[in-house]
Amino acid sequence: MIEDKNIFLNKKILIYGLGKTGLSAFNFLKNKSKVFLFDDLKKKKINLSIKKKLISINQIYQLKFDKIILSPGIDLNKCELSKFLKKNLKIIYSDLDVFYAFNKNDCITITGTNGKSTTCKLINDILLSQKYDVKLVGNIGNPILSARNIKRKTIFVIEASSYQLEYSKIFRSKYSVILNLSPDHIERHKTLNKYIKAKFKLLKNQLKTHTAFVKRNDSLISKELSSNKFNCKIIKVDTQIVSNLKNKINNQYFLNETNKENLSFALTISKKLRINFNSIIKPIQNFRGLNYRQQIILKRKKLTIINDSKSTSFSSSIGLLKIDSNILWILGGIYKKGDKFNLSKKYYPNIRAFIFGNSKKFFNQRLAGKINYQNFKTLHEAVRKVLIIVKQEKFVKKTILFSPSAASFDSFKNFEERGKYFNKLIKKNFNGL
Repeated sequence: MIEDKNIFLNKKILIYGLGKTGLSAFNFLKNKSKVFLFDDLKKKKINLSIKKKLISINQIYQLKFDKIILSPGIDLNKCELSKFLKKNLKIIYSDLDVFYAFNKNDCITITGTNGKSTTCKLINDILLSQKYDVKLVGNIGNPILSARNIKRKTIFVIEASSYQLEYSKIFRSKYSVILNLSPDHIERHKTLNKYIKAKFKLLKNQLKTHTAFVKRNDSLISKELSSNKFNCKIIKVDTQIVSNLKNKINNQYFLNETNKENLSFALTISKKLRINFNSIIKPIQNFRGLNYRQQIILKRKKLTIINDSKSTSFSSSIGLLKIDSNILWILGGIYKKGDKFNLSKKYYPNIRAFIFGNSKKFFNQRLAGKINYQNFKTLHEAVRKVLIIVKQEKFVKKTILFSPSAASFDSFKNFEERGKYFNKLIKKNFNGL
């Protein structure tokens, strides 16, 4: 149900979760409504002005709130206010909803299982090259409510996670994008169907004048489209777009299937915005991606090293596993519930796997009889073994692929810390990295 756009003005609002998103919501709403704050981490370092707004659980049950803003990281089933939130589901909203209530700007909102950040950054770069006033926000690291100097013509490129969309109720985007879908975050959403429904909220809330871009031949997307009616215009995107332009695009970053897919969406959206292809060749040629996302950190005649620490599932690694005939694949961490290894058999002989971390048993079961693998206690030990092999086979062309296919929390704070550590390990062995 789409509600009135002023639903957050002069209200009694509880903001739950004081990470980047929660704090940005507080700063945005503090002069517009009566705002209260709560966070499960009592010892969190916060400044005095924010500390004054913190309330206890007892106070929460005594006050009657008009709206509750949840940070994406809050899990309804595993947080301190779980019972309270479940009783108040109808008044729970996201920061995307708050943004929509106060802004009428055009948005390009991108979700999907893999490739969100890269596609957002690529579209942002293309729009900047065309002198658009564009802001890159959302799950990519810049909370949407922290955006400043917003003009009427400002366009927002938003990375939206399933966590944000799960809580959103009124947010609408003129252009919505679902890049792809595969089982992910099942530990949070409980079922694959609920995960898919969260993603498709983007299309559900669109109007007839809005446009959605979805991947062609994605079985989960196709099934959801056939089972529901949507008001928006739907454009199905095929990676063949990039293949047809291979003579004009000379950027090795777009050689693998995953990034061909990301580029295909960027080109299709650019066409919808009536941007001439020849005018955007330069930003495409210059695009180098984001740190730890299929990032080529070393390129030599016989050796390529790719840091894809952002990979947290098999589906996010499979595109890279097809790029070479001799891949030394380093993977491991905390596996994703429901994750399946669906790589074609023809690629098995090209890959040797080096598994580290707490979920070795899970990965062993998935790779057994398919790919030769070895187990290691730590990432450091796995990297050391791979580098020994590289030195032993120095005349054979190969790729070291660090694509963990798992979450990082067994050994690292986040994927960025994990990626940085991998780079550090490589740098010790290759000068000038």
